Amino acid sequence: MMEEYFAHESAVIDAGCRIGKGTKIWHFSHIMADCELGEACNIGQNVVISPGVRLGKNVKVQNNVSIYTGVNCEDDVFLGPSMVFTNVINPRSHVNRKNEYAKTTVRKGASIGANATIVCGNEIGAYAFIGAGAVVTKEVLPYALVVGNPARQIGWISEFGHRLTFDEQGIAKCPESQEEYKLEDKKIEKIK
Repeated sequence: MMEEYFAHESAVIDAGCRIGKGTKIWHFSHIMADCELGEACNIGQNVVISPGVRLGKNVKVQNNVSIYTGVNCEDDVFLGPSMVFTNVINPRSHVNRKNEYAKTTVRKGASIGANATIVCGNEIGAYAFIGAGAVVTKEVLPYALVVGNPARQIGWISEFGHRLTFDEQGIAKCPESQEEYKLEDKKIEKIK
């Protein structure tokens, strides 16, 4: 049977993986057992996806990223070059903590910048934007723009990736899509 995805000849794909149609897996990447990659994903060079990881549709994983057991990414997530996930809060070489993996969820449309670190057990909200090099140690709200170490929120961002400026009524418009957003009680809602 012909595979419906592309894998470079140097990629290693363990038995028991489910890989969606149109997904591309590039040089020296390792997709471990019991992973699920949705349709139209792009897995860059030198990526490791650990057992049990779930990626939604159209997830873009740039070079040198390791996605550890306990991490799940919804549709349209972007993982920048060399960004890092953790899966144990207090790792020690001499202590086996495989039964203590903390869950990390990256919601639909979120972007994580190059060299950012996501400490395990946190949720990254839908369409949030994590700046390059940020160290995320707590939950990130949907549409939040966070930067720094430790990461702190400095604003809000549209689904198209533009910083939002709200007027006195709490309304902002994305300059690219022209979609409008309402900010109320530290929550953003896209106006239909």
